[in-house]
Amino acid sequence: LVMRSWLFGSGEDTAREKGGTDSKSSSTAGGKPPIMILAVDSAHKSGTKWENVFKGSKIPECDRPIKVVQCGWDDFHVMADGPHTSTSCIINVRTEIGGVKRVITVKPDFVLIRNEVTALSHDNRNKLYGLMYANVPSVNSLSSIYMFCERPIVQGELNRLAKLHKGKGPDNEFLLVPQSYFASYQGFFYGNSFPAVVKVGSAHAGYGKMKVANHKDMEDFKSVLAVADKYCTAEPFIDGKYDLRIQKIGNKYRAFKRISVSGTWKTNTQSSHVEVIPLTKKYKFWADEAANMFGGLDILTVDAIHNAKDGKEYIMEVNGTSSGLLPTHQEEDDGHIRDLVLEKLNSIFGQQRELENAPTKK
Repeated sequence: LVMRSWLFGSGEDTAREKGGTDSKSSSTAGGKPPIMILAVDSAHKSGTKWENVFKGSKIPECDRPIKVVQCGWDDFHVMADGPHTSTSCIINVRTEIGGVKRVITVKPDFVLIRNEVTALSHDNRNKLYGLMYANVPSVNSLSSIYMFCERPIVQGELNRLAKLHKGKGPDNEFLLVPQSYFASYQGFFYGNSFPAVVKVGSAHAGYGKMKVANHKDMEDFKSVLAVADKYCTAEPFIDGKYDLRIQKIGNKYRAFKRISVSGTWKTNTQSSHVEVIPLTKKYKFWADEAANMFGGLDILTVDAIHNAKDGKEYIMEVNGTSSGLLPTHQEEDDGHIRDLVLEKLNSIFGQQRELENAPTKK
């Protein structure tokens, strides 16, 4: 079960080879192994140190202490077994202990995922598959995280919700930007209004997104799409007065309004002014309905735009477990995420205790 750290491109030995122990088999002073949480969240990107957030945390249904190991997607490898073994998931994590880089072995009881599985520079779905193979409990659910790897799948769920609630009144409907999907450049024909916005693949943070002025420019884009060999979506450009973000973490809600101050149409990529606004009935409805997607989302944000022309608010997209937090509220929201994880753990160990105490059938 010990892997050499050459897997990560360095010459360091693992913690066990250096005389250490793996992170779950080691017992605490009380003799009980800790509940192991793997936090997939690159600290240099988010600024959150989950070990500090969970410090001193306990759950009523289990008297084992809680230990957190944090890393990014690029910093670990997964091995998983089926039910024929007592340990279904083994993870080797590259981390820093006492200023020294080590590779430690982690046998997670729970996974908190706060980073995108796929991005412009990486695709870590193979590691996600390993966690799913081992059925490791997580926030958000691993199945929902898998579905969020491709934007058209998420949009398909939004389309379903829009049809379900169509005509139910301004506070109880999903008003979406009219979007079209194209599997490739072949058969690509955009028949809506200009200017338009085209989005290639499932890139995030403004990448793969382009504003197209007219049908002649759209033909140029089509030729580029042929080289990229990707699917794309196209939709009318909305001149937004401001953006909206509705955030839901468990049963905690926030609503924000974002106004661009840089003049760019990609308001999520440049400087902007953000302010907290009241959570209206409509905004809560959006978040609650989105929370039912893919069997349930514990962490989510709904992004919308206020159309300057017709005064209506259109939902642009829903983000899942990797949703960014507003820096001014991040410490409090990190605490909400911690409480959400503890609630999940308490339920898991409570169910285990019930099974252990259940009378055996003769």
